[in-house]
Amino acid sequence: MATESAKRMSPRRLKLVLILTILGASALALLAWTQVWVHAEVGLPNAGTQVLEIDGAIAAPALTALALSGFALAGALTIAGRVIRFVLGTLEVLLGLSVFLAAFLAVDDPSQASAAGVTAATGIAGHESIQLSVLGTVVTPWPFVAMGAAAIMAATGVAVILTSARWPGPTRKYQAARYEPVVSPHDASPAAVPTGDALLPAPEHVSSDSVGDWDDLSRGEDPTAR
Repeated sequence: MATESAKRMSPRRLKLVLILTILGASALALLAWTQVWVHAEVGLPNAGTQVLEIDGAIAAPALTALALSGFALAGALTIAGRVIRFVLGTLEVLLGLSVFLAAFLAVDDPSQASAAGVTAATGIAGHESIQLSVLGTVVTPWPFVAMGAAAIMAATGVAVILTSARWPGPTRKYQAARYEPVVSPHDASPAAVPTGDALLPAPEHVSSDSVGDWDDLSRGEDPTAR
């Protein structure tokens, strides 16, 4: 159904929809990164327990760079040519897979994902010490939101690869300047110049050798009088 809709969509509209989808998915991943991912209950020696809120910045620190890369990629797609669009679509797929992996690792081992927060709050360091000190963890929905955003990013990258050939090219605003050939004054007809009430043809300019002109000047002759 989605493929059929894409086929019926105009190329310009399709390009806009896919770019906006990349921006939206990247923004969703970035939003998830700012939220609490894990509630970790930590046992403190002679001090009972403490519940720490571990946000995405601690649980998946690479997520912010990946999401910002999605924004940059969407901007590049607006002016990219056909070959570069294919390359950018491939990169978007890789970005989506990377975001998914970062979120999945946090869900798979929330104690390890909370390690930096546990060390900052309690001073406990080392993988085994942290595993022993974390008595329990509760994963919030936000890492799953990030995984969903990652799936959208990857799917949109595939759509870019499959449909980029249909996209309109970059506008003339971004094209290289085109230079028109200049007609030599010797090939063009002399322009008319006003003289009183009559129009007289302008004098023809005769080219001369540069070295010969310097020789004439050194002898006190006017090379233009030839």
